[in-house]
Amino acid sequence: MKREDFDELVAKALDDLPQEFQEGLENIAIVVEDWPSQDQLSRVGLRYRNELLGLYEGVPLTKRSLQQTILPDKITIFRRPIEMTCRSDEEIVKVVQDVVRHEIAHHFGISDERLEEITGEGT
Repeated sequence: MKREDFDELVAKALDDLPQEFQEGLENIAIVVEDWPSQDQLSRVGLRYRNELLGLYEGVPLTKRSLQQTILPDKITIFRRPIEMTCRSDEEIVKVVQDVVRHEIAHHFGISDERLEEITGEGT
């Protein structure tokens, strides 16, 4: 898939979020990278770069205080690992939507376990 097409999928996944989530995305950068760095992999305890599809880096909204000065959060969606796990463009669309929602859930302080309860899907 072309990089531009993939970037559009990420933008559409963000546009498809419920309004209350879109309004909470201030002070957050959402970027697409081809691969995770070795540092990103080691921070989440993974060895292989094709294992990490997305990554939230920041302080969840539920852990912040009004007195804190917080740097902007960052969500990275990793294009090549997603493409490697999918067999079709349609599957890429679904996985991108799932990964974007998953990482944004972390921004809002929703754990993997709670996200699984809410969606009924494994992470």
